Amino acid sequence: MENKNYPANRLDLSFYREELPRGNRVALAQAITLAESTRSEDVASANQLIEQLLPHTGNSVRIGITGVPGVGKSTFIEALGKYLTSLNYKIAVLAIDPSSTKTKGSILGDKTRMEELARDKHAFIRPTATGNALGGVTDKTREAILLCEAAGYNVILIETVGVGQSETAVRNLSDFFLLLMLAGAGDELQGIKKGIMEMADAVVITKADGDNLKRANQAKADIQHALHIFSDSDSGWKPKVITSSASEKKGIQETWNLVQEYVRFAREKNFFDELRIRQNLIWFQERMQQLIKQQITESPELNEQIKILEKKIIDRKILPARAAQEIISNYFKI
Repeated sequence: MENKNYPANRLDLSFYREELPRGNRVALAQAITLAESTRSEDVASANQLIEQLLPHTGNSVRIGITGVPGVGKSTFIEALGKYLTSLNYKIAVLAIDPSSTKTKGSILGDKTRMEELARDKHAFIRPTATGNALGGVTDKTREAILLCEAAGYNVILIETVGVGQSETAVRNLSDFFLLLMLAGAGDELQGIKKGIMEMADAVVITKADGDNLKRANQAKADIQHALHIFSDSDSGWKPKVITSSASEKKGIQETWNLVQEYVRFAREKNFFDELRIRQNLIWFQERMQQLIKQQITESPELNEQIKILEKKIIDRKILPARAAQEIISNYFKI
């Protein structure tokens, strides 16, 4: 099917409503761009569009994938993605890159690091800059997930920077949280320290091949032992640990089998839908906080007061907590 061109009016929502359910990848990319815009008219249009597309959403498995830089996330995701498309799944990869402080654009270029997957007609890859968002995700990742689902993608892979700022953000928008770790890199205990492993539904030891195979198997045993000290998750699921070599295509099928096993388990426990509801309520709370902060920073009157209070804080004439309370009080007066 030939893709239609971008509509003459970029806010012509009928174009997206018609083309996304048909799987038009150009329309999907443009709809995500619209959703990521900070222009007020674009935000309103994107919200309206996504609400209209809601009947076409929710039919995917959303997998959050995290790990320290160098663990091989992109290589692993490409191997997993190619395996899934060979099973006739349509997959979308939302590759969340750290932003350049100068250009605010993404700097890792995941699409170029997944060249084979990028050429797959059953895969859609979207590199996105984090901007100022914490936790390795953008504040519009949720909108992008829904748009991908509306376009017929039934597995969504969310790759995060793995910067350790707030992995809770990843947990709060995925059904299955996958932690990638390297053997012998010292991040086994570091992962435990951060509390990331307590949120993980599975841990994959990457690059388990060659001279590293023995270390990978030892790391698997160590992590399996460490997981026993954690309390059970809300769902009652017990996290699993496997080894993988993306270059040798080992552990890829096992990873997907684990995801499917978890989804069956969560649905039987009525936890899957409960988790989605919980995530939507968290989305509501987070967005409400973002909007309040945005309105405060965009108010000339409040900005002037903020500068005065910042000077008082520097001069140690007011507590930061009291200064913040004054701004909030004045915000509600306005």
